[in-house]
Amino acid sequence: MNEKTTQNASNTSADGEIDIFEVLVYLKGKWKFLLVFLFLGIVFGGLVAMWLRPYYKSDILLQVNVKGNKQGLALGEMGALLDISTPSAAEMELIKSRVVLDYVVDEERLCFSAIPLDKADRLMHREGRMDLELLVIPRAFQEAKGKLVARVTADSSAYEVLGLEGEVVLAGTVGETYRKPFAGDTLVICVKALTATVGQTFLLNAVHPQIAAENLLKGLSISEEGKNSGIIRVSLEDHYADRVAAILNTIANTYLKQNIEMRSAEAKKTLMFLEEQLPGVKAKLDSAEQKLTSFRHSKGTIDLTGETRLHLEKDVTLQQRILELEQKKQEALRLFRAEHPTVRTIEEQLAQLHQELAKQQRSAATLPVVQQEVLSLQEEVEVNNKLYTNLLNNIQQLRVVQAGEVGNVRIVDKAYAPLLPSKPNRKVIFVGIVFAFLLLGCFIVYIRRMLSNGVCSSSEVEQATGVGVYGKLPMLDGKTLNDVTKPCVSVNPDEPFAEGIRALRTALEFSVFSDGKKVLMVSGLVQGVGKSFVSTNLAASFAMSGKKVLLVDMDLRRGHFFKHSQKGLCEMLEKEDYSDAYIVKVTDTFHVLGSGARVVNPGGLLNSSRFSAFLEAFKDKYDLIVLDTPPVFQCSDALLVEKHADYLLCVLKHAAHTIESIQDALNTFDRSTETPLQKAFVFNKCERHAGYGYGSYYGYYGYHKKY
Repeated sequence: MNEKTTQNASNTSADGEIDIFEVLVYLKGKWKFLLVFLFLGIVFGGLVAMWLRPYYKSDILLQVNVKGNKQGLALGEMGALLDISTPSAAEMELIKSRVVLDYVVDEERLCFSAIPLDKADRLMHREGRMDLELLVIPRAFQEAKGKLVARVTADSSAYEVLGLEGEVVLAGTVGETYRKPFAGDTLVICVKALTATVGQTFLLNAVHPQIAAENLLKGLSISEEGKNSGIIRVSLEDHYADRVAAILNTIANTYLKQNIEMRSAEAKKTLMFLEEQLPGVKAKLDSAEQKLTSFRHSKGTIDLTGETRLHLEKDVTLQQRILELEQKKQEALRLFRAEHPTVRTIEEQLAQLHQELAKQQRSAATLPVVQQEVLSLQEEVEVNNKLYTNLLNNIQQLRVVQAGEVGNVRIVDKAYAPLLPSKPNRKVIFVGIVFAFLLLGCFIVYIRRMLSNGVCSSSEVEQATGVGVYGKLPMLDGKTLNDVTKPCVSVNPDEPFAEGIRALRTALEFSVFSDGKKVLMVSGLVQGVGKSFVSTNLAASFAMSGKKVLLVDMDLRRGHFFKHSQKGLCEMLEKEDYSDAYIVKVTDTFHVLGSGARVVNPGGLLNSSRFSAFLEAFKDKYDLIVLDTPPVFQCSDALLVEKHADYLLCVLKHAAHTIESIQDALNTFDRSTETPLQKAFVFNKCERHAGYGYGSYYGYYGYHKKY
C-alpha cells in the first residue's frame, strides 16, 4: 500500500507548479467546448473583417530650403540636443496651422459628409458614394438630434431627402442647389457627385469648420525624412482614394501659396505705402512746376548765373540725401529702438546735412531777389521731380520682386490616388479574432478548473484522509454503455481504462485478498461518478484472472445491471431462496445478480439476517463477491451493506469532490460500524495523459489505441 501511494504521489506535480502538458491535455479533453468558441471566432472574425471600411493612404513630399539656418547646420545633432529649432520643424507647424487647414476644409468641403447606411451592402462591399457641395441643416433640427437621410431614387442621378418620420422633404438631382423651408428654417443642399444603386440611403451630416479642421489635423501624419534634411512627408488616410489625393494636393498648394505670400508680405506692405504716397508727391510736383511757369510768364525768361546754378544743384543734392536718410531711419526704427547705434548714426548724418543745407540757404541770401525767387522755385521743382522719379522706380522694383517671389518651399511629389487600400488587413484581423476567441475559450476552461474545488491530486487525498489511492482511471471518449455482459476489459482490452482496471485489480489482490477476504464493497459519494461501471469492469477483470466472481447490484431502488422485470436479489431475500436460479452467468467465472423488482422498504431486507445468510451461502461458491452499493450521500443502503463487507473501495470522480466531502463520507462509513473497514480510493474519469500513467506509457507497448 505504501509503495502504491508513493507511486501515485510521484505521478503528481508539486503544489503550486503548472504542468503545461497537463494543461494542454486537459484542454484537449474539452475540445467540444473549445470548438464552439472556434466557430464563434470564425463567424465573428468574418463579420468584422468584412464590416470594416477600407482606408486608402497617400502622401506628399515637400522640400524646405535650409541654407539660411547656418546655426542648425553647423551644430548638427548637437542642435537637436540643445533644442535649436530647424526650418523643417517650423514649416511642419505651419502646415498644421489653421491658415492652411481652414482653407483646405472649405475647398474640399470637408464639413459635409454622406455616410452609407445599408448594412448588407457594407458587408458585400457594394456601398455607394455621395459627395456634397453644400449642406445647411437647420439648427433646431440638429439640436433635436434629428437624422437627415438621403435616398437614391429610380434615376441614379436623383435623390430624395427624408425627414424624421420618413417623409420626403425634397427631391433633387445632382449638381443643383436647393433651398427648402424645413424645421422652422431653410434646408440647403447641393450634391456634387453620386455613385450608388437605387434604394441606397445615406446619413447627411454637417459639422462646424473648426471641428472639421480638428478632425483633419488628427488624421495628418507629418514627419521629416532624416535629420535636418529639409524633406517633409505629409500622409493621410481616407475612405476614398481620389479624395485623399485631392485633400493632400490642396494642402500642398495652399501651404506653398501661404509660404510665398508670407515671404512677399514685406514688399507688398512697402508697395502699398509707396502707392499711397505717389499721388501726393505728384500733386506737389505739378504745383511747383505751375508756380515756376507762372513766374516765368510774369518775369520773362531769366538766365541763371553760374553761381545760382551751383547753389541749385547743391541744394537739390542735399535735400535728396536728406530724403534717403529719412527713409533709412524709418526702416531702422521698425527693427531697432530709437537709442540703437544704427539709428543714432543716421540722426547724426541728418544733422550734418541739415547744417549744410542751412549754410547753403544763408549763402543764397546774398544773391539778387529775382535770382533767389527763381532758385527757390527751381529747387522745389527739381526736388519733387527727383522724389517722384524715385518713387516710381521703387514701385516698379517692388512689383518685380513680388511677382518673382518663389518662397523657400517646393513640392517634390504630389499625392496620387492609391490603387489598393492600406487597411484593414482582413486576413490578419480574421486570424486574430479567431485566435482571440480560441484563447478566450481556453481561458474560461482553465479558470473554471482553477476555481473548481474538486480534488485532482491523489497525494492530497492521502495526506488529508490517511487512505490510499489505488489508481486513476482515464475517461473514455463518447457515450459509455454499462453493459454488464460486455465489460470494457474484455471487449476493448487495449483501452487505457482497461489497463487501469488491471492495475487496480493487482493492487487489491496484494493488499486485500491475500488475507482471505472475499466481500468487496464498491461505493461512491454521489451519483454519476461511474461507480457501477468500475464495479462491472473490476469484477470482470478478477474473473479473467481465474477467480470465480459474483457481481451483485445492491441498488434495490434503481438497479443498473438488468431490468426490474428480471428477478434478482429482492426476490431471493424475500423468498430466502439462496440458489443459483436468480444468477446470470456471463462467463464460467463471471456471474451477475441483479437487484430484481423494486420493494417498498429495501432497508428492511438489507438490515435483516436474510442478507447475512445470502452472503454466507455464496461465500463458499465464489472466490470474490463484489457489492455495487448506492452512493453514501444519497441513501443509507450503503451503510447497511458495510456491516457485512470485508473491504470498501470508494470511487471518486476526478476534480468533482472537495476534501471536506471526502472526509465526511469516510466519517459516515466509520460511524456505521463498530470496527471500521479497511478502505481505498480510486479516481475515475481522469483526463488521460502521461501523469496518470496509462495513456502515453502503455501506448509504447501497444496497449494504447486512439479513440
